[in-house]
Amino acid sequence: MRETARRAWRRLEPVHSMIYFVPEGPRHYAELGLDAAAGYFASRSAAFGRASAELVIATFYNFNPGLVRMALPAAWEKATPEQVLEARLAAAGAALRRAGIDRIPRLEETLALARRAAESAVDHAHGRPLFAAHAALPWPDEPILQLWHAQTLLREFRGDGHVATLLAEGVSGLDAIILHAADDQKASGFLKFTRAWPKEAWQAAAEALQARGLLDGETLTPEGREFRQHLEERTDTLAVPAYAALGERDCAELADLARPFGRAVVDAGLLTPAR
Repeated sequence: MRETARRAWRRLEPVHSMIYFVPEGPRHYAELGLDAAAGYFASRSAAFGRASAELVIATFYNFNPGLVRMALPAAWEKATPEQVLEARLAAAGAALRRAGIDRIPRLEETLALARRAAESAVDHAHGRPLFAAHAALPWPDEPILQLWHAQTLLREFRGDGHVATLLAEGVSGLDAIILHAADDQKASGFLKFTRAWPKEAWQAAAEALQARGLLDGETLTPEGREFRQHLEERTDTLAVPAYAALGERDCAELADLARPFGRAVVDAGLLTPAR
């Protein structure tokens, strides 16, 4: 059911990932005295408690360590993890209501399936630190926030598996960003800006990937495309345990039900980076 699970994840993923792009996030974090970068690192790591820069560098995997250390632990001198989590949830709710998620038919059915998958993933938490930290958080009361939280868990579950795959294949966080940028030229500028690696480090890593036969200049070689596909397929395989409790039929239903929710987020422009 690897393909079905991937389809369910991709279609519902905008419901979670919009939190990194909508203006509601920076506005709520600013009320706590946090700038956009500190708000991002603090809000995603607050499930750990007062997370150190080193913990975030390890678990987020692909950011320039210097950027992380500029944000943490200083953010915790301005706001507690509990305050940051509350701000993140408030931002998610405001953005999703703006997209009209709460008015889409069959919300309860979609939520029931997504929550079932997310809760079953707890039985497979070993080696998945970001997922485990978020899984320990209480479920929100509002249905659209429950849906957001369910997809947050499924996303971090998959993400932890992706990091494990990269490590096993000898792909550093910077390597992963460069391969992504080579596969999606439109995202290259955004990735360079948000991950903040120095040009020298980027160039050195790119040259090493070229030596491995994965890059030709700034584009993927045929071997590079095959390798990146392998990384995605292995990540998909490691994500299957979260959806296995649904079975093929219910997982396919979740994929079908998820489509209008993800589409509403996209159509409302919630994935367009805030300026």
